[in-house]
Amino acid sequence: MDLSLLTALATSMVTMAVPLLLPALGELIAERAGVINIGLEGLILVGAFAALIGAWFTGSAALGVASALAAGALLGAGFSFFVVQRNANQVVAGTALNLLAVGLTGVAYRAVFGVTGAALTIAGSAPISIPLLDRLPVLGPAFFTQPPLAYAAFLLVPCIAMALAHTVPGLALRMVGENPYAAETQGVAVRRTRTLALIVCGALAAAGGAYLALAYAKTFVEGMSAGRGFIALAIVIVGRRSAVGVALAALFFGFASALQFHFQALGLAVPFQFFLILPYVLTLLVLAGYVGRSPAPAALGQPYGR
Repeated sequence: MDLSLLTALATSMVTMAVPLLLPALGELIAERAGVINIGLEGLILVGAFAALIGAWFTGSAALGVASALAAGALLGAGFSFFVVQRNANQVVAGTALNLLAVGLTGVAYRAVFGVTGAALTIAGSAPISIPLLDRLPVLGPAFFTQPPLAYAAFLLVPCIAMALAHTVPGLALRMVGENPYAAETQGVAVRRTRTLALIVCGALAAAGGAYLALAYAKTFVEGMSAGRGFIALAIVIVGRRSAVGVALAALFFGFASALQFHFQALGLAVPFQFFLILPYVLTLLVLAGYVGRSPAPAALGQPYGR
Protein backbone atom coordinates (compact mmCIF):
# COMPACT_ATOMS: atom_id res chain seq x y z
CA MET A 1 0.00 0.00 0.00
CA ASP A 2 1.25 3.47 -0.86
CA LEU A 3 2.80 5.40 2.04
CA SER A 4 0.67 8.47 1.38
CA LEU A 5 -2.48 6.34 1.50
CA LEU A 6 -1.37 4.82 4.81
CA THR A 7 -0.71 8.29 6.20
CA ALA A 8 -4.13 9.55 5.10
CA LEU A 9 -5.82 6.48 6.57
CA ALA A 10 -3.99 6.83 9.90
CA THR A 11 -4.81 10.54 10.07
CA SER A 12 -8.48 9.85 9.41
CA MET A 13 -8.44 7.10 12.02
CA VAL A 14 -7.21 9.46 14.74
CA THR A 15 -9.60 12.22 13.63
CA MET A 16 -12.56 9.85 13.87
CA ALA A 17 -11.34 8.28 17.13
CA VAL A 18 -11.07 11.44 19.22
CA PRO A 19 -14.83 12.28 19.37
CA LEU A 20 -15.37 8.65 20.42
CA LEU A 21 -12.55 8.51 22.95
CA LEU A 22 -13.58 11.55 25.01
CA PRO A 23 -17.18 10.43 25.74
CA ALA A 24 -15.98 6.84 26.22
CA LEU A 25 -13.54 7.97 28.91
CA GLY A 26 -16.36 9.87 30.58
CA GLU A 27 -18.58 6.79 30.46
CA LEU A 28 -15.74 4.71 31.88
CA ILE A 29 -15.63 6.95 34.96
CA ALA A 30 -19.41 6.86 35.33
CA GLU A 31 -19.62 3.08 35.00
CA ARG A 32 -16.80 2.54 37.45
CA ALA A 33 -18.98 4.51 39.90
CA GLY A 34 -21.91 2.20 39.18
CA VAL A 35 -23.95 4.43 36.83
CA ILE A 36 -24.62 3.76 33.17
CA ASN A 37 -25.21 6.92 31.16
CA ILE A 38 -26.77 6.19 27.77
CA GLY A 39 -27.31 9.93 27.36
CA LEU A 40 -23.85 10.32 25.80
CA GLU A 41 -25.40 10.98 22.41
CA GLY A 42 -27.27 13.98 23.78
CA LEU A 43 -24.24 15.24 25.69
CA ILE A 44 -22.12 15.14 22.53
CA LEU A 45 -24.78 17.08 20.65
CA VAL A 46 -25.12 19.73 23.36
CA GLY A 47 -21.34 20.02 23.58
CA ALA A 48 -21.09 20.63 19.84
CA PHE A 49 -23.78 23.31 19.94
CA ALA A 50 -22.32 25.03 23.02
CA ALA A 51 -18.86 25.02 21.43
CA LEU A 52 -20.24 26.63 18.26
CA ILE A 53 -22.07 29.30 20.26
CA GLY A 54 -19.04 30.06 22.40
CA ALA A 55 -16.63 30.25 19.46
CA TRP A 56 -19.05 32.17 17.22
CA PHE A 57 -19.77 34.99 19.66
CA THR A 58 -16.30 35.29 21.21
CA GLY A 59 -14.11 34.38 18.26
CA SER A 60 -12.12 32.06 20.52
CA ALA A 61 -11.99 28.29 20.09
CA ALA A 62 -10.75 27.96 23.68
CA LEU A 63 -13.85 29.72 24.99
CA GLY A 64 -15.91 27.49 22.75
CA VAL A 65 -14.40 24.44 24.44
CA ALA A 66 -15.00 26.02 27.85
CA SER A 67 -18.65 26.58 26.93
CA ALA A 68 -18.99 22.94 25.93
CA LEU A 69 -17.40 21.72 29.15
CA ALA A 70 -19.69 23.92 31.22
CA ALA A 71 -22.81 22.79 29.35
CA GLY A 72 -21.82 19.14 29.64
CA ALA A 73 -21.06 19.42 33.35
CA LEU A 74 -24.39 21.15 33.93
CA LEU A 75 -26.32 18.42 32.13
CA GLY A 76 -24.29 15.79 33.96
CA ALA A 77 -25.29 17.37 37.26
CA GLY A 78 -28.93 17.45 36.18
CA PHE A 79 -28.77 13.79 35.13
CA SER A 80 -27.22 12.89 38.49
CA PHE A 81 -30.07 14.60 40.34
CA PHE A 82 -32.55 12.17 38.86
CA VAL A 83 -30.53 8.94 38.89
CA VAL A 84 -28.46 9.48 42.05
CA GLN A 85 -30.59 11.65 44.30
CA ARG A 86 -34.03 10.44 43.14
CA ASN A 87 -33.02 6.89 42.10
CA ALA A 88 -34.69 7.18 38.70
CA ASN A 89 -34.19 4.37 36.18
CA GLN A 90 -30.83 5.10 34.57
CA VAL A 91 -31.77 3.84 31.11
CA VAL A 92 -35.00 5.84 31.01
CA ALA A 93 -33.27 8.98 32.28
CA GLY A 94 -30.49 8.60 29.71
CA THR A 95 -33.02 8.19 26.91
CA ALA A 96 -34.82 11.31 28.10
CA LEU A 97 -31.51 13.19 28.06
CA ASN A 98 -30.94 12.20 24.45
CA LEU A 99 -34.40 13.35 23.41
CA LEU A 100 -34.03 16.61 25.34
CA ALA A 101 -30.70 17.35 23.65
CA VAL A 102 -32.06 16.75 20.14
CA GLY A 103 -35.01 19.08 20.71
CA LEU A 104 -33.09 21.68 22.69
CA THR A 105 -30.23 22.10 20.22
CA GLY A 106 -32.57 22.20 17.22
CA VAL A 107 -34.81 24.86 18.73
CA ALA A 108 -31.87 26.87 20.11
CA TYR A 109 -30.06 26.84 16.77
CA ARG A 110 -33.09 28.25 15.00
CA ALA A 111 -33.67 30.79 17.76
CA VAL A 112 -30.12 32.13 17.56
CA PHE A 113 -29.33 31.86 13.85
CA GLY A 114 -32.74 31.51 12.24
CA VAL A 115 -33.55 29.06 9.47
CA THR A 116 -30.47 29.28 7.25
CA GLY A 117 -30.06 27.58 3.93
CA ALA A 118 -26.42 26.72 4.58
CA ALA A 119 -24.56 25.68 7.70
CA LEU A 120 -22.56 28.34 9.49
CA THR A 121 -18.80 27.98 9.29
CA ILE A 122 -16.34 29.03 11.99
CA ALA A 123 -12.55 29.20 12.07
CA GLY A 124 -12.45 26.47 14.68
CA SER A 125 -9.36 24.98 16.28
CA ALA A 126 -6.25 24.71 14.13
CA PRO A 127 -3.89 21.71 14.37
CA ILE A 128 -0.64 22.15 16.27
CA SER A 129 2.42 20.24 15.12
CA ILE A 130 4.95 18.84 17.60
CA PRO A 131 8.44 19.44 16.19
CA LEU A 132 10.43 16.38 15.10
CA LEU A 133 7.66 13.97 16.06
CA ASP A 134 5.44 15.28 13.27
CA ARG A 135 8.07 14.12 10.77
CA LEU A 136 7.70 10.45 11.66
CA PRO A 137 6.40 8.40 8.73
CA VAL A 138 2.64 7.67 8.90
CA LEU A 139 2.35 8.21 12.67
CA GLY A 140 3.76 11.73 12.68
CA PRO A 141 0.96 13.48 10.76
CA ALA A 142 -1.65 11.22 12.38
CA PHE A 143 -0.78 11.66 16.05
CA PHE A 144 1.45 14.72 16.26
CA THR A 145 -0.35 17.22 14.04
CA GLN A 146 -3.62 17.53 15.90
CA PRO A 147 -5.80 20.18 17.58
CA PRO A 148 -5.28 20.69 21.33
CA LEU A 149 -8.40 18.67 22.21
CA ALA A 150 -6.94 15.59 20.52
CA TYR A 151 -3.72 15.83 22.55
CA ALA A 152 -5.78 16.32 25.70
CA ALA A 153 -7.85 13.22 24.91
CA PHE A 154 -4.83 10.96 24.57
CA LEU A 155 -3.09 12.50 27.61
CA LEU A 156 -6.19 11.73 29.67
CA VAL A 157 -5.80 8.01 29.02
CA PRO A 158 -2.72 7.41 31.26
CA CYS A 159 -3.98 9.99 33.76
CA ILE A 160 -7.32 8.21 34.21
CA ALA A 161 -5.63 4.80 34.27
CA MET A 162 -3.26 5.92 37.03
CA ALA A 163 -6.01 7.68 38.97
CA LEU A 164 -8.29 4.64 38.98
CA ALA A 165 -5.57 2.17 39.89
CA HIS A 166 -3.22 4.06 42.20
CA THR A 167 -5.08 6.85 44.01
CA VAL A 168 -7.44 6.90 46.97
CA PRO A 169 -10.22 8.72 45.06
CA GLY A 170 -9.89 6.14 42.29
CA LEU A 171 -10.19 3.32 44.80
CA ALA A 172 -13.24 4.98 46.36
CA LEU A 173 -14.82 5.33 42.91
CA ARG A 174 -14.31 1.65 42.16
CA MET A 175 -15.64 0.67 45.58
CA VAL A 176 -18.83 2.62 44.91
CA GLY A 177 -19.25 0.80 41.61
CA GLU A 178 -18.74 -2.62 43.12
CA ASN A 179 -20.50 -2.35 46.48
CA PRO A 180 -21.80 1.08 47.50
CA TYR A 181 -22.96 -0.17 50.90
CA ALA A 182 -19.52 -1.50 51.77
CA ALA A 183 -18.02 1.77 50.51
CA GLU A 184 -20.33 3.71 52.81
CA THR A 185 -19.12 1.74 55.82
CA GLN A 186 -15.58 2.86 54.92
CA GLY A 187 -16.63 6.52 55.00
CA VAL A 188 -17.09 7.03 51.26
CA ALA A 189 -19.86 9.47 50.32
CA VAL A 190 -21.57 7.32 47.71
CA ARG A 191 -23.99 9.88 46.29
CA ARG A 192 -21.37 12.59 46.12
CA THR A 193 -18.93 10.25 44.38
CA ARG A 194 -21.50 9.23 41.78
CA THR A 195 -22.56 12.83 41.24
CA LEU A 196 -18.99 13.97 40.63
CA ALA A 197 -18.43 11.03 38.28
CA LEU A 198 -21.47 12.02 36.21
CA ILE A 199 -20.40 15.66 36.10
CA VAL A 200 -17.00 14.60 34.75
CA CYS A 201 -18.73 12.22 32.34
CA GLY A 202 -20.91 15.04 31.05
CA ALA A 203 -17.96 17.38 30.58
CA LEU A 204 -15.88 14.79 28.70
CA ALA A 205 -18.78 13.77 26.46
CA ALA A 206 -19.42 17.43 25.65
CA ALA A 207 -15.72 17.83 24.88
CA GLY A 208 -16.18 15.16 22.22
CA GLY A 209 -18.94 17.30 20.74
CA ALA A 210 -16.69 20.36 20.91
CA TYR A 211 -14.09 18.47 18.88
CA LEU A 212 -16.72 17.70 16.24
CA ALA A 213 -17.82 21.32 15.98
CA LEU A 214 -14.46 23.09 16.29
CA ALA A 215 -11.88 20.71 14.83
CA TYR A 216 -13.71 18.27 12.56
CA ALA A 217 -16.73 19.91 10.90
CA LYS A 218 -16.13 23.52 12.01
CA THR A 219 -19.87 24.01 12.07
CA PHE A 220 -22.97 22.65 13.76
CA VAL A 221 -25.56 20.45 12.10
CA GLU A 222 -28.61 19.05 13.85
CA GLY A 223 -28.00 15.44 14.81
CA MET A 224 -24.28 15.68 14.01
CA SER A 225 -23.45 13.27 16.86
CA ALA A 226 -24.65 10.58 14.40
CA GLY A 227 -24.68 7.68 16.84
CA ARG A 228 -21.23 8.34 18.30
CA GLY A 229 -22.63 8.28 21.84
CA PHE A 230 -23.87 4.73 21.40
CA ILE A 231 -20.59 3.65 19.81
CA ALA A 232 -18.80 5.17 22.82
CA LEU A 233 -20.90 2.93 25.07
CA ALA A 234 -19.78 -0.05 23.02
CA ILE A 235 -16.16 1.10 23.21
CA VAL A 236 -16.28 0.99 27.02
CA ILE A 237 -17.48 -2.61 26.87
CA VAL A 238 -15.00 -3.65 24.18
CA GLY A 239 -12.20 -1.93 26.08
CA ARG A 240 -13.11 -3.99 29.17
CA ARG A 241 -13.61 -0.82 31.20
CA SER A 242 -9.94 0.12 31.36
CA ALA A 243 -8.58 3.42 30.11
CA VAL A 244 -5.95 1.85 27.84
CA GLY A 245 -8.46 -0.66 26.49
CA VAL A 246 -10.93 2.15 25.79
CA ALA A 247 -8.25 4.10 23.87
CA LEU A 248 -7.37 1.06 21.73
CA ALA A 249 -11.04 0.33 21.09
CA ALA A 250 -11.64 3.97 20.09
CA LEU A 251 -8.80 3.78 17.58
CA PHE A 252 -10.24 0.52 16.26
CA PHE A 253 -13.66 2.05 15.68
CA GLY A 254 -12.02 5.20 14.34
CA PHE A 255 -10.22 3.01 11.82
CA ALA A 256 -13.54 1.42 10.81
CA SER A 257 -15.05 4.88 10.32
CA ALA A 258 -12.03 6.03 8.31
CA LEU A 259 -12.30 3.02 6.03
CA GLN A 260 -15.75 4.07 4.84
CA PHE A 261 -14.37 7.34 3.44
CA HIS A 262 -11.42 5.68 1.74
CA PHE A 263 -13.57 2.92 0.27
CA GLN A 264 -15.92 5.52 -1.16
CA ALA A 265 -12.95 7.43 -2.60
CA LEU A 266 -11.83 4.32 -4.49
CA GLY A 267 -15.00 4.50 -6.58
CA LEU A 268 -15.92 0.85 -6.12
CA ALA A 269 -19.11 -0.43 -7.73
CA VAL A 270 -20.77 -0.78 -4.33
CA PRO A 271 -23.64 1.38 -3.03
CA PHE A 272 -22.22 4.08 -0.75
CA GLN A 273 -24.80 3.20 1.92
CA PHE A 274 -22.88 -0.01 2.53
CA PHE A 275 -19.83 1.95 3.61
CA LEU A 276 -21.90 4.32 5.76
CA ILE A 277 -23.22 1.45 7.90
CA LEU A 278 -19.79 -0.18 8.26
CA PRO A 279 -18.93 1.29 11.73
CA TYR A 280 -22.35 0.40 13.14
CA VAL A 281 -22.33 -3.15 11.77
CA LEU A 282 -18.86 -3.59 13.18
CA THR A 283 -20.12 -2.37 16.55
CA LEU A 284 -22.85 -5.02 16.60
CA LEU A 285 -20.50 -7.78 15.47
CA VAL A 286 -17.88 -6.96 18.08
CA LEU A 287 -20.44 -6.71 20.88
CA ALA A 288 -21.97 -10.03 19.83
CA GLY A 289 -18.57 -11.71 19.97
CA TYR A 290 -16.49 -12.84 22.88
CA VAL A 291 -14.76 -9.52 23.40
CA GLY A 292 -18.09 -7.87 24.24
CA ARG A 293 -18.69 -10.04 27.27
CA SER A 294 -16.52 -8.13 29.70
CA PRO A 295 -17.28 -8.11 33.42
CA ALA A 296 -19.16 -5.04 34.58
CA PRO A 297 -19.00 -3.45 38.06
CA ALA A 298 -21.26 -5.43 40.38
CA ALA A 299 -23.47 -2.44 41.21
CA LEU A 300 -23.70 -1.04 37.67
CA GLY A 301 -27.17 0.33 37.00
CA GLN A 302 -28.42 -0.38 40.49
CA PRO A 303 -29.97 2.44 42.54
CA TYR A 304 -28.45 3.21 45.91
CA GLY A 305 -30.51 3.83 48.99
CA ARG A 306 -29.32 3.89 52.55
